Amino acid sequence: MSNQLLAGKRGIIFGALDPQSIAWKVAEHCVEQGAKITLTNAPVALRFGQLDELASQLGAEVIACDATSLEDLENLLDKSMDILGGKLDFILHSIGMSVNVRKKKEYTDLNHDWMQKTFDVSAISFHKLMQVAHKKEVMNEWGSILALTYIAAQRTFPDYSEMAESKALLESFARSFGYHWALKNKVRVNTISQSPTMTTAGKGVKGFTDFFDYADKMSPLGNASADDCARYCVSLFSDFTRMVTMQNLMHDGGFSSMGMNPAVLER
Repeated sequence: MSNQLLAGKRGIIFGALDPQSIAWKVAEHCVEQGAKITLTNAPVALRFGQLDELASQLGAEVIACDATSLEDLENLLDKSMDILGGKLDFILHSIGMSVNVRKKKEYTDLNHDWMQKTFDVSAISFHKLMQVAHKKEVMNEWGSILALTYIAAQRTFPDYSEMAESKALLESFARSFGYHWALKNKVRVNTISQSPTMTTAGKGVKGFTDFFDYADKMSPLGNASADDCARYCVSLFSDFTRMVTMQNLMHDGGFSSMGMNPAVLER
């Protein structure tokens, strides 16, 4: 059901790949709530993903962008403002990649060149995006910038590997840059710490299915779905959350507040 919470707003959604992506769901819900958007992903992801299908469904344009490239980010922001007809009201950063995880490297034997690539793609790209947007003054007053993160930034999940440090860095960038955005034109910056979600990327983590089931049992409300996360993003893009900034917001069915759930012991 649409309440037109984002009527008249313009935004960019990073990272949608296929219908399992959280970013895909966010794009659908934003348009349903009245927003105009552009979609973007890395050129290599556009070749094997289904983003053109989503663009056709939503009447949105796709702009290829390597989020680690300042030149690509400048081009993306300029073209998006051109296409959408003005400055932006919201941006979603939903980007993460670890070659070490893909190659199943143990945490005690990581390839550090790959680790630096992980940090650049998964976290530093967020700072680059905000820096370019800040310099180009692309955000309207009271705009909203979000990035997706995970509780491994605060707690140890061994198979998440150096993605845990990436998420910790991502959250720090949100706090630090959030201060500067607030002073500039009241733009807020937050991260959403989402439940384990059955996305293409999530399922690439070793033992993911078992952990998904464990988190679902541990959380009194169960795991938050991609659709639930998308609705939460919409609320944070809307004018109803104007005073929320520099926060890491837990969206995990209560998992982060639990010590032990008897349902886990019973299983």
